[in-house]
Parts: sequence; structure tokens; C-alpha cells
Amino acid sequence: MRRESLIVSAGRPEQPGAPLNAPVVLAAPLRHTSEDNPYSRAATTETRGALEDVLGALDGGRALAYASGMAAIAAIAEGRPTGSVAVVPHAAYSGAVSIFAHERDLGRLTLRPVPIADTDAVLAALDGAGLLWLEAMTNPLLEIPDLPVLIEAAHRAGALVCVDATFASPLNVRPLELGADVVMHSVTKYLAGHSDLLMGSLTVGSDELYEQLKYRRMLTGAIPGALECFLALRGIRTLALRMERAQANAAELARRLATHPRVARVRYPGLPDDPGHERASRLFGGYGAMVAIELDGSAEAAEAACDRVRLINHATSLGGVESLIERRARYEVDAGFGTPANLLRLSVGIEHVEDLWADLDQALR
Repeated sequence: MRRESLIVSAGRPEQPGAPLNAPVVLAAPLRHTSEDNPYSRAATTETRGALEDVLGALDGGRALAYASGMAAIAAIAEGRPTGSVAVVPHAAYSGAVSIFAHERDLGRLTLRPVPIADTDAVLAALDGAGLLWLEAMTNPLLEIPDLPVLIEAAHRAGALVCVDATFASPLNVRPLELGADVVMHSVTKYLAGHSDLLMGSLTVGSDELYEQLKYRRMLTGAIPGALECFLALRGIRTLALRMERAQANAAELARRLATHPRVARVRYPGLPDDPGHERASRLFGGYGAMVAIELDGSAEAAEAACDRVRLINHATSLGGVESLIERRARYEVDAGFGTPANLLRLSVGIEHVEDLWADLDQALR
């Protein structure tokens, strides 16, 4: 079954007389059974189970939902044996960069930060590594690593490979099919799609790794709430339609921005002259709905442009139905790994493209 159909059909109750949608199970203790720990931190409730069924079907593995994307990242970063070597992106999502740095500062991990779009640099860092953390499309610079090459090399070195596929979504890339051990999503973003919940997920292809992660999640209590699971499941049902519209909008805005007099550079893998275009065309089913632009002015000018938008929202996050814009180097972590001071990250939503363009154009001018 194609993913567009799985999105709509998976995770629904099938018993005669059952509701069409999975019910919201608001309970902490559960009645005893012969197998499960009768407590919702350990057992799988109908609501969370339905969501995990859909997430697993989309990525082609077994999924675990977490209370946030950061909780999902922490399950991997904090779950490595003390003294492990982790090859991580030099420039990536600030939360991931920060949590790996925190593990290093506590003496638990040795980090080897690398520019992950530079295949040779990653390969050179893999000797003796226990973990390779990748982003399918980097945040916020929109660079594309050569996933199959890096995954194969990491496995030869004996490393676990985790790919954050948040920017791409399962509609555009399925890292497990490329050989990865774990795929991570911030469900908050494109999957849930409505900017109304916090959630993360990990999907794995190994039953053994699944049981390890599930046990650790039970110990740490990093499970999402029932209402969040219900909202995420409801949001996922429209993922294909939202992504189709948002990607079309992003592609058109990127083309227009490339010739805008105030824009010095557009970062979007759908543009033929983008450094990541060949890899994205080869590996992905679409180019995504994230666009980064570098203005021809100062950081102050970039901030002023964010303040002038009216339809687009000046806010953190991404992947919702509404368009968002933000200067990422305002944050110390992003500035620290070299994000240009005048770079604006644009999460393109599903509004009418002409209205989005009119708003961007007036704000930039």
C-alpha cells in the first residue's frame, strides 16, 4: 500500500462495532493482564498504540512515541555506553547539538563533529565510532548528506546509525530502507502539522533495538500524553495533502527569491544549482517545504524583515499549516556553528502562494 493510503488507513480499530478512530484513553493504571506491566508508562494504550502503528507503517519499522523530539534524541544520545565515540553534525538542529555537547561535558561521550554533507570528512571520522547521527536535510542550512554511502560505511565501522528525517517526512525519505538503524522525527512538526503539541518518535527495524528503547522509555517515563497522541494521529491523516501544497509553495517561492534584489543566496535543494540538488533528487521523493535565504544586508536588516511580515508568522518551529520565518543566528548555538547572521529560515505553509509572495516581497523591500 502506498504511503498516502497508509496515512489514512493505518492504526484504525477493526473490530465490528468499534469506533472509526482510536479512542482517547485517559488512564495511568490499567487492569492486570498476564503479560503487560499494568501501567501506561510501560503498557501500550489504544491511543498511543494506534499512533505508533501509523508511524511504524510510514517508516517501515516499529515505532515508539516520545514526549518530545528532544526526548527522542535523548533516548539515543543518553543511551550510548559511557566512553562511546559519536560522529555528529557540526551544524544541525540546535537541540541535538546541545544535548550531544552536554553528554560530552558530563564525560559520557566523545564527540567528533563533522560537516555531514562532506562525505570524505564523515568517512574519515568513523574509525572506532559507536554512533553516527545524521540529518536527512540539515537544520537550518539545508545541506544533504549522501545517506546510503555514510550508512554503509558506519556499519562497516560498527556504528549505530540514526537519521533525523524531520525536515523530509516519511513521504520524502525512509532512512530504514537506506540501511539506517533508527529514524527520528519531531512529530511536533510535519507529522502532526498544526503547531499544537510536542512529540517525538523513533522507528527501528530491529526487534532487539526496539525492546531496548522501549525499556529505556519505560524507565525514563518519556511517553507522550493521550491527548497529544490523539492530536498527532488526527494531524497525520492529512500529511500527504499538506506536504503536497507546502512543497509546491516552497518551490515557487524559492524560484522567485533567487532573483529578488534583496536576496544574496537561496538555500533550497529543489533549485538545480543548489549543492544538494543531485543528492536530494536521487534520495528523496520531494524537496521539502523549508527554504533558507541570506539577505544582502546585516543581521539587523534580517530581523527587521521578520518584524514586517503580516501573513507569515515570526516564530520558532516549522512544519505547521502556517508559514513561519526566523533569523536562526539570533540563537547562540546556531551562531556558534557558523549560521550566517543574515540567514532567515522559512517554513512554508499551505496558504495561497501569491499571498505568501506578496508578504515576503513587501517585508524584504
